[in-house]
Amino acid sequence: MDTFDRQLCKQCQQLETQPPSTVSSRLYSTNNAAMSYAYNPPSGATTSDQSTWQQRKPHTQTSVADKINSIISGKDNNGLPMYKDKPYNYSPTAKKPAFYRQRRLMLGLFALLVWILYWTGAFSKHEDHLDHPNKPWWSEDKKTKISKKSTQLWNERREKVRDAYRISWKAYEEHAWGHDIFHPASKTAEQMVPNGMGWIIIDALDTMMLMNLTTELSHARDWVATNLTFEQDHDVNTFETTIRMLGGLLSAHYLSTEFPNLAPLPAADVAAGEDLYLEKATDLADRLLGAYESNSGVPFASINLKTAKGIPSHDDGGASSTAEATSLQLEMKYLAKLTGETHYWEAAEKVMQVVDNNGAREGLLPIFLYADSGAFRGEQVRLGSRGDSYYEYLIKQYLQTSLQEPIYNTMWSEALHGIRKHLLAYTKHTNLTILGELPQGLDGPLFPKMDHLVCFLPGTIALAATGGHTLAHARSLPTWTVDHDAQIELAKDLTKTCWGMYKVTATGLSPEIAHFHLYDPVVLTASESTPRTSPEELSADPAAEWREDFDIHHGDVHNLQRPETVETLFYMWRITGDEKYREWGWEMFESFMQWTLLEETDFGHGDDDATAIEKAKARAEVMKFGGEKKYRGFSSINDVNQTPPPTKDNMESFWLAETLKYFYLLFSPSDILPLTDIVLNTEAHPFPRFEMGKLFKTGWQRKPRDGNGKIITQTQSHGETVHVEKKNEGSVVESVKDVVKDGTEGIIKAAKDADGQGKKVEVIDVMPAVKDATPAL
Repeated sequence: MDTFDRQLCKQCQQLETQPPSTVSSRLYSTNNAAMSYAYNPPSGATTSDQSTWQQRKPHTQTSVADKINSIISGKDNNGLPMYKDKPYNYSPTAKKPAFYRQRRLMLGLFALLVWILYWTGAFSKHEDHLDHPNKPWWSEDKKTKISKKSTQLWNERREKVRDAYRISWKAYEEHAWGHDIFHPASKTAEQMVPNGMGWIIIDALDTMMLMNLTTELSHARDWVATNLTFEQDHDVNTFETTIRMLGGLLSAHYLSTEFPNLAPLPAADVAAGEDLYLEKATDLADRLLGAYESNSGVPFASINLKTAKGIPSHDDGGASSTAEATSLQLEMKYLAKLTGETHYWEAAEKVMQVVDNNGAREGLLPIFLYADSGAFRGEQVRLGSRGDSYYEYLIKQYLQTSLQEPIYNTMWSEALHGIRKHLLAYTKHTNLTILGELPQGLDGPLFPKMDHLVCFLPGTIALAATGGHTLAHARSLPTWTVDHDAQIELAKDLTKTCWGMYKVTATGLSPEIAHFHLYDPVVLTASESTPRTSPEELSADPAAEWREDFDIHHGDVHNLQRPETVETLFYMWRITGDEKYREWGWEMFESFMQWTLLEETDFGHGDDDATAIEKAKARAEVMKFGGEKKYRGFSSINDVNQTPPPTKDNMESFWLAETLKYFYLLFSPSDILPLTDIVLNTEAHPFPRFEMGKLFKTGWQRKPRDGNGKIITQTQSHGETVHVEKKNEGSVVESVKDVVKDGTEGIIKAAKDADGQGKKVEVIDVMPAVKDATPAL
């Protein structure tokens, strides 16, 4: 990040008091069980210099921006080393011979002459010279992009993300510190519970660690140590509290203990052996366990923090969300591993057993279930809200325990098969692949609607297919199949559709929901033996045909700063190595900067050169970090098709916990949080993969299923096993059970009676006599 950008950012001031912005908190793996932390030194730096280096900026054209910066900072524009006493290339020098000193003098005079010519604008066009005062801090010159090497370019872009985080955090510190809800436009705040839960603070801890924001992290940690309490008589959402609060505390524990350079603790705390984050996480989890005390073991939608009593949902007939009930397992299992307490593990995995015992068809679950009975409510299937993270946590549970629980990989494979068979269709004009919904269940029509939430899926498919390895490595493994290649192509197609949800709007930001125009009749992708061809790239031309496939409804045009698409871009970049996913991410990031960043005051926009410089002189003192602010922070917006868009006046906690984190990781080297060593929960909190050991096991087994994944019932007849599938509930199955004691003839009679009543019964894997006597079945 250059100095002018840092000054205009204002929340990014006083470089010498902050950790190196060019230091990469690089986590790299030597094996699946161990990772270590290192700096990212520039080319030519020695090992002993790794902790003190800072890249020097190349000499670039001096502009009004540079003049303003010099006025503000009182320094020249060459980057200073982070630690002033020892620059990265410092070394004692011996006395040089006279001829060398003369040559240095001549070179110095020549450099001075060049500098003067630059200052007077001799090498620049006036129109370029005028552009810089009005240039946003986050933007970049296309010429600069072309001239820079890829590594340098992405490092600089990553620093822009870091700056955006600091702007957001500074605004929160100033106007909402300790509060759970922040309204940046009005500079107001609210609490979710009387004394606050640290909703924003805890959710953001690990992002600050990864970005090496030690000052901000120290402030947050102090709040957790002195203010955070869960002893509050108030109900909270079980799922959201688990993924954000419990997940945030556990990931903070993981990063701060495994990589202490990311989160240095006060010396007194280290000496005392304090484990703040884990202690708080355990306290919270003990309270959350009360939600699991239903008759079935499925957690209630809410929990009272003080009484630890579960509370059914106030909506949806008291049913819990399927996604919410089945997206608690990564957190509880990791806590169990840390503490050695198996009851966290057992409570979480019991939910998976109850849900699976419902026998949903082809791995696709209805989006509601009752906590008391464990039974599904309705038949609606979707991978957007209330359905999404069930599927995400299937494969991530398998990866979290180092592939030692194959039951979850089996369930993922069944679900993916069902998705590919029932939910994927082509758009009418350009054959984009969309993932629709089934409001009436698997036997109903496909509804062409995609929540932004659905866009987690392409990245998850790629992660599941490769196990987190690069595509090149995964393809070299003996387990790789042709179908894995098909899964990667599906991930690419869906990623392009999600990217289109951004490209199609006036702001370049996605609506909350998109609808699509499909063929009539609908063409499912599964019905085509050869995949149809869609545009390789989505043209920026306003008249491009692909835009006709999108149908954005007026009630869906808001944007909540959601992370799912950049999450998928992160996975797709890491796995495929295709840089276009990073470029798409940068374009998205620029749109967020342009349309969701709230400016406080105008610092010279639209002024001529002289006026801009004079304003800089007048404000040079107050533009210090912590002084006058230019930005109020970032906010959700109400209409992605209106420019400028009306603000929604709310900063979601996942803007800090997920969206900016995924942007930062997307632009970072791939050895930071390697996918083969960690899993990210559905709030982007990283946990390590681990071996189950002797203490933990998968404590349940799936019921037998037929070829379509439907549960079958087992009975006994004279020592021979008879499988009767439940096509109808009630009398049919019971009548078969009643006559089992009569042997083969009794089963035949019961089946015939049922068939005569118009009820469908299927008897599988029985004696030949039964099959021969009941051909109608």
